[in-house]
Amino acid sequence: MRTEMWIFAILTVYLLIVAPIYWLMSHDPTGTTALALTFALCLMISGYLFILQARLPKRPEDRKDGEIVEGAGELGFFPPSSIWPLYLALTAVPAVLAPVFGWWLLLVAIGVGCITLTGWVYQYYRGEHAH
Repeated sequence: MRTEMWIFAILTVYLLIVAPIYWLMSHDPTGTTALALTFALCLMISGYLFILQARLPKRPEDRKDGEIVEGAGELGFFPPSSIWPLYLALTAVPAVLAPVFGWWLLLVAIGVGCITLTGWVYQYYRGEHAH
């Protein structure tokens, strides 16, 4: 976590310097707000990683005497391919077209969206990858 913390801390300092310079040179409120919010986000992430790296034991890549072998093993659970995100994205089409063709289409999109979201959430409870 130490490396990630330093990356976000450096980015935070960079944005702290760039945001006022951007405002002074352009007087653009939109870009300055975006830079300020990005600064705040990077500050929160670096603070969280600072607290996290102080509480957790050091990973092998954070120690100078760490070996590659220490990092071997299972990294986590990675889901297989799924068709449900495509179906869920396709429900956005009638939702976007609802103002053009009629608001009744939004009701159809919400109904189909509930079904596809349920399918995506519960995809590991049935079929080949059931738990």
